Amino acid sequence: MIHTAEYAFEDEARLRELIRQHGWALLVSAADDGMVASHVPVLLDEDEPGDSLVIVSHVGRPDEVLHQMGSGREVLLVVEGPYGYVSPSWYDYGPAVPTWDYVSAHLYGRLELLDADETYRVLSQTVDQYEKPLPDPVLLPDVAEYAQRTARGAAGFRIRVTRWQGKAKLSQDKPRAVVERVVAALEDDPHYANPVLAAAVREELGRRGEGA
Repeated sequence: MIHTAEYAFEDEARLRELIRQHGWALLVSAADDGMVASHVPVLLDEDEPGDSLVIVSHVGRPDEVLHQMGSGREVLLVVEGPYGYVSPSWYDYGPAVPTWDYVSAHLYGRLELLDADETYRVLSQTVDQYEKPLPDPVLLPDVAEYAQRTARGAAGFRIRVTRWQGKAKLSQDKPRAVVERVVAALEDDPHYANPVLAAAVREELGRRGEGA
């Protein structure tokens, strides 16, 4: 991850909210045969006591074998928030070049496999997270027999995070008036509209305080 200090964030509450809002992550392991990566849905383990930062997820079998999940090696989990293209044509000054704004976090820790009961709990919590906002949610108890059979093809895991890096590159290097034009373009540009990113840039602008 780039080392530009002005884009770093260290607020764990902000990290937790990023994970809650953008729970589709990239799991990377260094296996004996080389690097292995899987895209996985992730949840904060809210049942963990104290201030521990713990992630739970699952992979479809046999990915747990490919990742050598029983080895105890450190893994990397990449969580991405909103991201998108920023055109210099929005700045109203020059010369300037294009860039990308984004929010991302890299989390490191050791991975432990879960047993069948814990895996089913993680699957159920994942379904709850995404189904409950819907008007007619389909939860695992509604399809219990089928869900139990399907769960046999999944391997749950837990990552106890030992260190992490967060970056929010959201046009901090631009004057306030320019950032406001970026936000406006991200809200309604016919090619690159990105309302979620626009909201993130606006929120970051608010952290500057008035006049900054």
